[in-house]
Order: sequence, then structure tokens, then C-alpha cells
Amino acid sequence: MSNQKRWVNGSDASSGGQATTSQLFARAVSLHMEGRGDEALVELERALRGGERRPEIYSAIGYIRYERKQYDEAATAYRRLLELEPGHLAGCFNLALCLQGGEHWQDAVEYFQRTLRQQPDRLEAYLGLGACELHLGHGKSALEAYEKALDRDPDSEAAKFGRAVALQLNGDLVEAEQAYKEILKGNPSSIETLINLIWMCGERKDYGAMSKYALELLQIKPDSLAALQGLAMASFASSDYEKAAEFCELLVEQAPDSFEGWFNLGLAFQKAKNFPRAAEVYARALELQPAEAQLHINLGIVHQEMGDWKQARECYEKALALLPDSETAQWNLGLVLERQQDLSEAEAAYAALLEQNPGFEEARFRMGYIRLQLGDYRGSAEAFEECLKRRPRWPEAQLNAGLAYWKMGDLHAARVAFQRTIALDPNSLEGLRGLAGIALEQGDNEEALELHHQLIDKGQRSPELLYNTGLLLQKASKHDDAARLYREALEVAPEFAEAQLNLGIALKALGQEDEARAYWRKALKTKPDLAAGYFE
Repeated sequence: MSNQKRWVNGSDASSGGQATTSQLFARAVSLHMEGRGDEALVELERALRGGERRPEIYSAIGYIRYERKQYDEAATAYRRLLELEPGHLAGCFNLALCLQGGEHWQDAVEYFQRTLRQQPDRLEAYLGLGACELHLGHGKSALEAYEKALDRDPDSEAAKFGRAVALQLNGDLVEAEQAYKEILKGNPSSIETLINLIWMCGERKDYGAMSKYALELLQIKPDSLAALQGLAMASFASSDYEKAAEFCELLVEQAPDSFEGWFNLGLAFQKAKNFPRAAEVYARALELQPAEAQLHINLGIVHQEMGDWKQARECYEKALALLPDSETAQWNLGLVLERQQDLSEAEAAYAALLEQNPGFEEARFRMGYIRLQLGDYRGSAEAFEECLKRRPRWPEAQLNAGLAYWKMGDLHAARVAFQRTIALDPNSLEGLRGLAGIALEQGDNEEALELHHQLIDKGQRSPELLYNTGLLLQKASKHDDAARLYREALEVAPEFAEAQLNLGIALKALGQEDEARAYWRKALKTKPDLAAGYFE
């Protein structure tokens, strides 16, 4: 916009008491010079109503409107000017500026280009053209405009900055960073340059450089939100959540009504496992945006981590009311309902999730496990078999399918499932236990004994396992080995009455009757019910 504040009148003032339009124009100029722009506009509008349609009147109106950031009104005045004088150079350029100010980017481009066709060396027109092309997302065109500006003035910081932004927009991040660095060499305090470097480094995931530029910006502008946001983001990226929380707290101090600030602070505390503080902060964020589903989900997770199942459930239910398709809320609601032992409702939650996403196999697994607990063994087996169809190499699903078949009484199917479990996971102790239990139920003591020995060899030495292995050895007339295992079981559980009783039986078989009687007495003292049926 031209800085000229003197307009040339096209006619002289007439004599008499009635002001002529040229006198009105002159008065407008005088008023504007005194800083009374609004009054100047009144005089100019009176001149128009008086029938004077001179270009300088429209130019003056456009100028004053532009000063007041009334860009659309200013643009209207300059259009009127160009209707009267299509080749008016300043009018064309100033109209482009007004359109740019009013964010009519494409129209502004047209008038900047028209200006440059008439004035191909006008630096300001190239700068305006580049800025509008950037706003339109036309990185290549913007770059061309700024490079032409630099051809005319290699020292123009505005052109250098615009070129760097265009390179960034085009994805040439390395060259863009170098361009920004060149600007900083000449102007280390360029806040806009540092801000763009911070976010560009974020795009490149170069969080070390991001922190560096953010700290430089903080030295220049200690209350810079962009610097604090950059430092918070870098801290999140490096998993330094306590440091992220510190920067986020500074952000909410400066912008206490920022939902994003409170949300990110809550997330930092959540990631740092400071769940009570996270819950407090998320509650503050809820005051700002109570209908934000993700916030309810995060708050639910925090309550879940604290073991507050009731609050967690309420949060997930609110999230689902706001966002019914949220898989995270539906999944976590199912887990919470399980913890509350509302198994039927949990099963329904998983079923709803599977209806929405049939590929959510973990939900199908949980549904099978719930059915196992509820005694729906056939339904449980069906769920686990469906899991295995979709993910054949899933030992946990194979194991639970075996348990469901076993509960159904289908020992063959259970045995096959346990064998497949061990094939998938040779270290599966539960698979071995399942096979051992099946062998016992089928009366195959030899196989059962072998499987019990395998469990012991894998470090399993619970009193129950040692006792059961002793029973199998005793049935095989290996009394000495049976006695050894009974004694080991009693070392762990001295009041294990059944082990005391059977140790006595093994000792009697070995001819150690006095010691046998001593263990029988201990067994009956520990558990008198063992005497039942003695005389039958």
C-alpha cells in the first residue's frame, strides 16, 4: 500500500457557501492528516454522493479502509477505481493487497499477477504473490515467486523466509532447514524462523534439533507457546513424560482455557504413571469439553489403572454414548465388566465389538474365556476354535479349547487340543497338566506318570504335583520313590494330611511300620475326616 498521503484535486473550490466535491476531498485529506480517518471517510462518501467519481476519491477510500483492516470494503473501492481507470498501477497492486488481507487468496493471486505484467520488477508484488500461493498450498508456484523476488533483492529477508516455507511445503525439508539457518545467521532473533524450524524438525522426527531450536526461542521469548509446545513434544517423543508434564504445566499456566493444553498435561501424567494427577487434570479438561470422547476414554484408562472399576466403567459408557464405534472404549469396558464379575454384560460388550470388527480376535478370546467360566463349554469351544481358524498358531486359544472340551467330557478333542498346545509352545506347563489330567481320567497311569515327571523336570514342585506323582509311583509299586516325593511335599506343606497318610502307606510297604504309624497319627490329627470308612 502506498505511503503517499497527498492527493491531487482535479478542480478548484467554487465560491459561495456550498462546499464543492473538490473541497470535500481536500477536507478529507486534511482530516486524515490529523488522524481523523473516520471523519475523512464521511467527507469522501459525501463527495461520491455529490456526483464526483474521480479515481483519487476511490483510492483514498480504499486507503483508509485498508488502514482499518476493512479489507473487503477497501477492495470494493479499488475495484471502482479500476473500473474508471483500468491501467491504474497502484490501484491494481493495492486491490491485490486488500484481497490478500481479506484472505481471498485466489483473487489476490490474479491481481498480483496483473500487477507484475505491468511492473515485472516490483518486489512487493512477488512477495504478495508468494504468500497467497503458500496459503493456497501451491508450494511450487510460491517457490517460483520468492526466487524471482530474490533475483531482484538477494538480501530480502521476507523473500528468504517465504522461499524456506515453500521448500518446507514441497517436502524439501533438508534444503528448507538450510534456508532457515541462513536466515538465522543474519538475524538470530527471527522468531518466525525458529518457530518454523521447531515444527519442521517435528515433521522430520528430529526431536533433538527440535529441542535445540525451542530452547533458542525461549531465550528470545520466554513465554513462547511454540517453544514450550516443541519441548513438550520432544519430551513425549523421548518418553521423558515427567519432563513433558513440566512443559505442559507451563503451557496451561499461559493458556488456562486451552483444552489441548490440559489434555496433553493429563496424557503426560498418565504416561508417567502418575494416575491420580492424570485424573485431576483430565477432570479439568472435561470442564472445557465434556463431549470429547477420547478424553472420557483416557480418563477411563486412568481409573482402570487405579483399580476404580466403577469410575472406569462410567467413563467408557460415556465415551460410547458419544462415539459408539470406539473399539478402545468397547474393549476396555469389557475388561472392566470382567473385573466387576459382570460376566454376561462383559460377553455382550465383546459380542458388540466383534459385530463391529469381526477381526478383533482378542475380543473373541475373552468371550470364549467368559463362556468357560459361565459353564457354556460348547459355546466356549466354538469361540476358541474360531480364534484358531483365524490365527492357527495361538497356544493360549488352543489350551483353552482343550479345557472347554475336557469340561464337555470330550476327552479325545481335549487331548488333541493339549497336544497341539505343546506343539506350538513346548514349554507350556498348562498343556502338560491338561494331558496328565486326561491320562489320569482315562486310566493311563503310565503316561500320566511320565507327564508328571516332565512337569517336575521343568521346575514344577508344588505340593499337589509332588503328591499326585507320588500316588502314581505308589500304584506302580515304586514305594521308595513315592515316599521321597511325599516327604518333599510335606517339606513345603507340613500339614498336608493326605501326603502324611500316603507316606505312612508307602513306609509300611517298605517295612517301616513304626514310622508309618507315626505319619498315620499325624494325618488323622491334622484331618480327622480321613478316618471315615476305615472299618468298612
